[in-house]
Amino acid sequence: MSSMELILAQPRGFCAGVDRAIEIVERAIAQFGSPIYVRHEIVHNRYVVDDLRAKGAVFIEDLAEVPRGSTVVFSAHGVSQSVRREAEQLGLLVFDATCPLVTKVHIEVAKMRREDREIVMVGHHGHPEVEGTMGQSDLGMYLVETVEDVINLKVKDPHKLAYVTQTTLSVDDAAEVTAALRARFPDIVEPKRNDICYATQNRQDAVKFMAPQCDIVLIIGSPSSSNSNRLREVASRLNVSAYLIENADALDPAWLVGKRRVGISAGASAPEILVQQLISRLKESGIASVRKLDGVEEHVQFPLPRGLGGNEERGSSISTHDSVNSN
Repeated sequence: MSSMELILAQPRGFCAGVDRAIEIVERAIAQFGSPIYVRHEIVHNRYVVDDLRAKGAVFIEDLAEVPRGSTVVFSAHGVSQSVRREAEQLGLLVFDATCPLVTKVHIEVAKMRREDREIVMVGHHGHPEVEGTMGQSDLGMYLVETVEDVINLKVKDPHKLAYVTQTTLSVDDAAEVTAALRARFPDIVEPKRNDICYATQNRQDAVKFMAPQCDIVLIIGSPSSSNSNRLREVASRLNVSAYLIENADALDPAWLVGKRRVGISAGASAPEILVQQLISRLKESGIASVRKLDGVEEHVQFPLPRGLGGNEERGSSISTHDSVNSN
């Protein structure tokens, strides 16, 4: 195995929305003391959740579990309007860690509904981001996941339609489904900007660039992480053996037999420490060299909510991202 080379995708791991969400929980604990209640996993990563739990975060799925007057943080995936109303009724102090790029989709939904349009959401059934976005309106929302769903979709008025997408979809899958929507409903209104977030796009592009150079691709991320699952799918579609693993302990040495180049990336909710632990494990197995690929350098920051340490102005608005350097 001494001739094996390790290739690292760039960018990988945490995005600005995940950084912000974790910082919101940590600052809330520092400012108000524990427990700080967090509705749903703040991001879909067990390492992150366990770390915050050890610091004093209590993760719940139902606001009924939160004592009146307590402090609660909404996860990065966003929540429905009914959850916001419930928090208000319970007198909870809320810090909203919804990713600003998800909030952008929520604002689009509200605008489209004011224009009396029904909205088709392209996304994965049961994902908390989808539930939050679908819950921005009590009526006039449809969820589609596949081209077949589009074919079977029944709407009230095909001339008064709009669509939005989940921010963590496969770019290629989303393009296929939205093309089917435009073909079936020529008058459908599109979002002003692509809803798939910059980090999802960049990480998928990086894996597309890396995977053809590899015999096997390892993606670090949790099974519940949508964007991590999509990275594994991107590599698999390029006919490369690809595995989604939570950490170095999940690595099966049998996967490496006969392989010369191992590619690594990580989902947007996976911390870099997990990547470094996997690299260390692979070095123990005899990896001879590690090579980091060129790729987009991300400098996006989002401001924190008001009331958390007086750092309201931190961050900047998102700017247009470059494509991966594939030279």
